[in-house]
Amino acid sequence: MKSALYLFLPMRMKKFDYPQRITNGLLAIILFALLAYSCQNAAPVAEQLATDEFAYLEWGIEDFEEAYRTQQVTVEEVVSAYLQRISELDHAGPEIRSVLEVNPDAIAIARELDSLLKEGKRKGPLHGIPVLLKDNIDTHDNMHTTAGSRALAGSRPLRDSFVAERLREAGAVIIGKANLSEWANFRGEMSSSGWSGLGGQTKNPYVLDRNPCGSSAGSGAAISANFAVMAVGTETNGSIVCPSTANGIVGIKPTVGLISRSGVIPISYTQDTPGPMTRTVRDGAISLGAMVGIDPRDDKTAASEGKYHSDYTVFLKADGLSGKKIGWLKDKAGVNFKVDVLMENAIAFMESQGAEIIPIQEISTSNPGSHSFQVMLYEYKAGLNSYFQSLGDQAPIKNLQELIAFNKADSVELMHYNQKYLEMAQEKGDLSDPEYLEALEKLRVFSQDEGIDKVLAEFDLDAIIAPTGSPAWKTDWTNGDSYHLGSSSPAAHAGYPSITVPMGMIDGLPVGISFFSTAWSEPLLLEIAYSFEQGTKARRVPEFMERIGN
Repeated sequence: MKSALYLFLPMRMKKFDYPQRITNGLLAIILFALLAYSCQNAAPVAEQLATDEFAYLEWGIEDFEEAYRTQQVTVEEVVSAYLQRISELDHAGPEIRSVLEVNPDAIAIARELDSLLKEGKRKGPLHGIPVLLKDNIDTHDNMHTTAGSRALAGSRPLRDSFVAERLREAGAVIIGKANLSEWANFRGEMSSSGWSGLGGQTKNPYVLDRNPCGSSAGSGAAISANFAVMAVGTETNGSIVCPSTANGIVGIKPTVGLISRSGVIPISYTQDTPGPMTRTVRDGAISLGAMVGIDPRDDKTAASEGKYHSDYTVFLKADGLSGKKIGWLKDKAGVNFKVDVLMENAIAFMESQGAEIIPIQEISTSNPGSHSFQVMLYEYKAGLNSYFQSLGDQAPIKNLQELIAFNKADSVELMHYNQKYLEMAQEKGDLSDPEYLEALEKLRVFSQDEGIDKVLAEFDLDAIIAPTGSPAWKTDWTNGDSYHLGSSSPAAHAGYPSITVPMGMIDGLPVGISFFSTAWSEPLLLEIAYSFEQGTKARRVPEFMERIGN
């Protein structure tokens, strides 16, 4: 069957004269099933990499919870299996390079959790769940936190990040650190997503010469490849949702302030947020509830008082699309006709489930992007300098100026792209500068008051949808990333939540759909995203293909 099968059903829809909404809904359901089959026009890297050999392939959090409860497996057995899979497929075999470092204490932690289970105790909702952290998230243990940079090689923070603390309290086993785009992809021009001086280039597990996208590239590739059950990524603009769409997983970018950023190497105080990256919406909801909370070290979290939930699974409803009024952001239409086809059929499916879809042309008539960039530069300088100070006397780098000097002297650090954004940030003043304060206010007004909130109110919408991105491009160290379309900016600029879910496949590569809305709307977005996921089941397990076609 040809990979161009995604073209077939829309052509038939035009030919037959059935009632349009019924036809679209039925054909959409059929389309999602058929698209999965179209991915087989590719060359496998090796026959011995059959995905069904892994005992826990595609297992979710609740699968492990039940297996532990009934004593079918131990935490040590599970953690050992994931570490073995990382060794065979990430560090060898197809060499995905998504895991920068494994935790030398992972087995010991697993044994402690097994001891608790024998006593009839369970630490929390992530008890015994293997988790990876993007390597810009501090852990105070025998691992390092480096942002992928050789300048921070060997750096050990003085304490856990809030995220790491919450995960340990919930019973998670942090089995390693995920590779990332160095300095969260805000270092210089013509970068290749997923490349770092310490970790090299992360590959896309669907097709190995394709890019994993975004700065949380290792987190996305690792979860898709079943190297852990959940990973934590971070986003300033697109760095959770882009690797999620490119790697065929679920990504949740929360409202800024829902999850603390303390102990996370920063870019922007205004836009940064950690978030869970999982294979299912349910796992994302469980993980989100385990990480939220008010943190005195991050004053943004104070606004989440009374707005966060320890259990987001209560909002997961199979009929969650019914009665919802959803805006379809059409400014991304026409960029890639293959993505358009998936989007149109996704819309037809949602309509068949009782949702009303209203086309909208744009979010804001003004451009928040230029103001966002200025805010990021100012906050980057302040945030990095503060982070380096938090490392104490043993900090390998003391300030941004030292980092720039280190990179200039290190041939590996300047192998694929420059450090223009670091240098631009260094030239900025402090956070009392009138230019910064003006940009910050314009960003807020254009992205929130005259942006998402205005559109939601004008059309009486529950949420807005758009394709998260286009299929992954070929990794190119010469010309850098080749983004064709993306919809992360409206929610990123506003600091509002966004959830991406697999929507379908194009030539063996996954594409996601994003659902976003106003501040603290995670419960509503989870309800909608879960209903879409359950009705479409669009995720496909990657098979480590060398390339597309012959």
